[in-house]
Amino acid sequence: MKQVWVKIDPWDKKRVTTALEGGADAVWTPPGHAAEVKALGKITVIAPDGDLVPGEDLCEITLESSADEAAIVSQTKSRPVIIRCTDWTIIPLENLIAQASQNLFVEAATVEEVKTFLGILERGVDGLVITAPHLGELKKLLALAKGISPPVELTTASVIGVKPLGMGDRVCVDTCTQMGLGQGMLVGNSSAALFLVHAESLENPYVAARPFRVNAGPVHAYIRVPGNKTRYLSELTAGDEVLVVDHQGQTLPATVGRVKIEKRPLMLVTAAHAGKEFATIVQNAETIRLTRPNGEAVSVVHLAPGDEILVALEEAGRHFGYKVTETILEK
Repeated sequence: MKQVWVKIDPWDKKRVTTALEGGADAVWTPPGHAAEVKALGKITVIAPDGDLVPGEDLCEITLESSADEAAIVSQTKSRPVIIRCTDWTIIPLENLIAQASQNLFVEAATVEEVKTFLGILERGVDGLVITAPHLGELKKLLALAKGISPPVELTTASVIGVKPLGMGDRVCVDTCTQMGLGQGMLVGNSSAALFLVHAESLENPYVAARPFRVNAGPVHAYIRVPGNKTRYLSELTAGDEVLVVDHQGQTLPATVGRVKIEKRPLMLVTAAHAGKEFATIVQNAETIRLTRPNGEAVSVVHLAPGDEILVALEEAGRHFGYKVTETILEK
């Protein structure tokens, strides 16, 4: 999830309130106002008397030439770095995003800057410091910045087998977000192939629709979360974030409100693409659905060899949820 900070200089209580209501992760204030901010709401304060102290917990570096890139990348290993540029172009920022794995921030004051900075190399910077002077523009930029999430590339795979299994511990992920048709979460036995498991947003004769829920899979399975990371389903708890994905690959971070783990009969679904096979395990029930390329939900009990479903594929493995390049064999 991208970090969004709001710079408030000079002090303006209305800007603090707007930042809080807009979901900002931190406010950057002049000295002496940390207590006033804390009285308005729980949020990180960046100030000499705040939670993060400029010059100590974070730094600001002006990018004047390619020689400055190495210093910026080095600093991002230990603390957030706010980059400024005397003659701003996209190429230097592309270079930095390609080299730095975290803590890369830039200032943004317009819609165009927010979209550009968060979209470079399909990854974007790690955070924005919003400096828009007017409250109306600040609200717009907060809504835009908190709503942008990098897309996921989805691939069409063909089902080659469906096999009932025994009982196991199955995880339902209930979120604070309503999901619609063609939306769900990416889940799988291996991070190399995550299946788009559809949300329970369809009416059926057996149970009312629960569009906030994805009946995701067993406790061992991987699930994609924001930041191009994965977690085990068994790790999720209330307050965590997961990634909602639609059939076109558009994404949206969602907050977990509840996780339910129950013993249920399971089913192994095997699929293939370009000669490679992969699998996921789901609950054996009609209300559990995968997603076709057109966004249609298909019940797992109706799957047949040759059916096309959506998956997210990657070559590298994962180490503690992070993508790594090494030889890993998962069966």
